[in-house]
Amino acid sequence: MEARVGVVVEGGQRALNSAAAAQESVVDGGARKFLQHHQHQQQQNSQVNQQAQMGTVPQLLAGGIAGAFSKTCTAPLARLTILFQVQGMHSDVATLRKASIWHEASRIVNEEGFRAFWKGNLVTIAHRLPYSSVSFYAYERYKNALHSILGDSLKGNASAALGVHFVSGGMAGITAASATYPLDLVRTRLAAQRNTIYYRGIWHAFHTICREEGFLGLYKGLGPTLLGVGPSIAISFSVYETLRSFWQSQRPSDSTIMVSLACGSLSGIASSTATFPLDLVRRRMQLEGAGGRARVYNTGLFGTFRHIFRTEGLQGLYRGILPEYYKVVPGVGIVFMTYETLKMLLSRFETS
Repeated sequence: MEARVGVVVEGGQRALNSAAAAQESVVDGGARKFLQHHQHQQQQNSQVNQQAQMGTVPQLLAGGIAGAFSKTCTAPLARLTILFQVQGMHSDVATLRKASIWHEASRIVNEEGFRAFWKGNLVTIAHRLPYSSVSFYAYERYKNALHSILGDSLKGNASAALGVHFVSGGMAGITAASATYPLDLVRTRLAAQRNTIYYRGIWHAFHTICREEGFLGLYKGLGPTLLGVGPSIAISFSVYETLRSFWQSQRPSDSTIMVSLACGSLSGIASSTATFPLDLVRRRMQLEGAGGRARVYNTGLFGTFRHIFRTEGLQGLYRGILPEYYKVVPGVGIVFMTYETLKMLLSRFETS
């Protein structure tokens, strides 16, 4: 009888111990989740404070240097993308129709030299410095303005936060593109030149376009540019911010630089896939009348879409998408990584 009582008591004690251990495990798990959430919240608050403490000039500088550095790194792939995008527009570039990326890269090296991969890169940097500066700066300002307008309704609302990133990115892209568009057009025309050199440099291109096509010639293709760059930057920023926030909530100890690089690359793929046809149409409209050639598209944005689709098929709207992917995966990742790194360095320099 005493033995049975001892067994029962011992079993009851074991059950109590296991229940206490289970409860302790639940408490520990809950505490761990709470600490991770608290750390993530602290990271977000420190990023907001860091942006608030940064002055206008350092923020513009960080965005400009990030964009120029990224474009210089990916300039060869950017030129290949442009050359593939303008296939079928004129007879002398129609011979590229069946060319592969490797074949076209070999042609550039053999006929124009290795440095030709960076043809037009000076104007690219001249365009990208102010473009990226305005883009990042405007994005932060639009985002802060929307946060102040919406206030407490954003707390715990993931959809509203995503909407803020999307709208802020779209407005920032339109602002930056409108401010720097003539440089983008000149960059495209310089990069699209092959054996025949019509524009001898940035200022010669500006002067020639204004003389032959008028001042408004510098804004050819602005419509599809704004239609494309708004959604492109909106998708890029919103995907980047969403992925980075999720990543940091799950793995708060990971390197900020590597997180920015990975999330930036994925956001670049998403934005390029969605807006590439508009970018292709923009490039072709920018090259209308270039070098004294006859106009090909005379029906505006939607007429150009129809013309390309009718003569080249659906694949014509995605001509050059492969080198575009090769470009944006490292390119967009480098932009966000460099921007975040420079923000941290400049904010530390300011506080010291």
